Amino acid sequence: MNRRTFSQLAVTPLLAGPALLRPDAARAASGAASGASSRSTVVRAMKRAVAFMDGTVSYRGGYVWNYLPDLSVTWGEMEAKRTMCWVQPPGTPSVGHSLLDAYHATGEEVCWRAAERTGLALVEAQLPVGGWNYIHDFAGEDSLRDWYETIGANGWRLEEFQHYYGNATFDDAGTSSAAQFILRLYAERRDPRFKRSLDRVISFLLASQFRGGVADGGWPQRFPAFAGSVSRTPWPDKRPPWLLGDVRHGMEDGEYTQQVTFNDDVLGENIKFLLMCISTLGRRDLIDPVLRAMECLHRMQQPAPQAGWGLQHLSRAKGGRPAGAPAGARSYEPRALATHTTQTNVQQLFHYFRLTGDRAYLRRVPEALAWLESCALTSEQIAENPLLAGRTHPTFVELGTNRARFVHRFGSNIRNGAYYNDYDHKDTLSHYSGGRSIDLAGLRATYEELAALTPAQIAALRARSPLSPANAHGGRIPLPRYFSPRDLQLSDLLRDAPLPLPTVTEAEAAALVDGLGTRDHWLTPIDQITNPYQGPGSTEPYDGRAYMSKHVGDPRDTSPYSPKDPPLEPPYRPAEPPLCISSAAYVANMAKLIGYVAGG
Repeated sequence: MNRRTFSQLAVTPLLAGPALLRPDAARAASGAASGASSRSTVVRAMKRAVAFMDGTVSYRGGYVWNYLPDLSVTWGEMEAKRTMCWVQPPGTPSVGHSLLDAYHATGEEVCWRAAERTGLALVEAQLPVGGWNYIHDFAGEDSLRDWYETIGANGWRLEEFQHYYGNATFDDAGTSSAAQFILRLYAERRDPRFKRSLDRVISFLLASQFRGGVADGGWPQRFPAFAGSVSRTPWPDKRPPWLLGDVRHGMEDGEYTQQVTFNDDVLGENIKFLLMCISTLGRRDLIDPVLRAMECLHRMQQPAPQAGWGLQHLSRAKGGRPAGAPAGARSYEPRALATHTTQTNVQQLFHYFRLTGDRAYLRRVPEALAWLESCALTSEQIAENPLLAGRTHPTFVELGTNRARFVHRFGSNIRNGAYYNDYDHKDTLSHYSGGRSIDLAGLRATYEELAALTPAQIAALRARSPLSPANAHGGRIPLPRYFSPRDLQLSDLLRDAPLPLPTVTEAEAAALVDGLGTRDHWLTPIDQITNPYQGPGSTEPYDGRAYMSKHVGDPRDTSPYSPKDPPLEPPYRPAEPPLCISSAAYVANMAKLIGYVAGG
């Protein structure tokens, strides 16, 4: 539930500052370099970068997020074993999409072979049930369990990694991004190895979709249900003396992985994959699951005046609360409405309208916009909390009162600390923002634009949709040719939808080529590091505040954090980040070279 797509992480370090460039890079960037940005030179550079990532960086075709240059330490969302791959973006599927995009741009078989090898790594990582976990360990089950019991169990803020359930997840687009890449590979050359994997994941999506009742059409965060899933988080008997007043804490609705999940756009990602299968494979039987999912999102919108959505909604009645009511999730995700999820779901309704032509999907959008307008952050809240700078709305809004609730924590590690929430807008978490940026004006403008479409214009949109009967017989819609420049939206799957490649100048392409040097890879400052596993943290109470608004706790906490901004508590001290090989930076830089080659 900490989804960070490669577009959010991506940097182009070689353009960010001259310190990372070779001495002649400035001349290349200013256009003085001789021919370095020619198409043939760029293609050769891309082939070198692909070969290095595939042959040196990957482990059996799989990728994590960051690597020290000598590969001695590797990281996904947490420190990873060298034998691991991270399915969660920007890991293995993200790099795989980039490799396949490079093949489409250049036609070079080295790019195809690398993409194919990454696809086969995902086939191996696919669980028997048909989906994927966040991570896979090629060394086997015992090695994976060891990771969960050591590094995972001591990551204070990463509750999804603290327990090993052995089932698959839809969170962070892990299963969806892997499935989309497998589909692309199969569509390319109809390799039966990918067909078997594809059939299994389609069956998995259909089996895991809720059937009947209010939850019909939705998906849980994880599937199948695991009987031993954690349903509560500890609340220490000894708490800091400064923790006063009425606070809420813990997993308020118990085990959350079986509720209808909107967090990280689970429905949108699954719908996207199924639409791709309808378009590419002619699987018209998947239209009904898509429409049921759309109706689930539409149905879960809460009544006015709080006409928004939560991160999750009860899939069945519980504790006197009806099915469909907003539910709590992890211990730092209280039972509340979520402004960022509401923004995403309104945007999804816009896509549903474009795909179906059904004006019903727009009917209650004004209610959602009115609610968002009613619960903005105050100027005082923003001024008094630097972590709310640039944000417009609180992340969580209390049911009934419409007051913002803010999440905090006390303690120093997972064993002596805990998360709680109240009305205090100060000292909020740094790793899970207490505020969000909501483009209310943009949402209104899009709504007004769509509401003003004529019947003829709506019919024209509908005719381009994978859901249209016009595409039922021989009218299959090809997949977009490039996936890595940006995250695809549902409307990108309309026939002939434009998908602009990045515009890249010769100087920019030359700088990227030059940055590869003789190493054949880019280096960038790492965004986060971790404490090495040193055993469980102390249960001794910690009454200080040093870790309240930091990404990491004491040195026994294995959560990632920025070396520039550690806790102000010994033995931590700010440090310049080491250089690393970054999967996100690789994808971002290759997207620019792909844009240069394909757009030229």
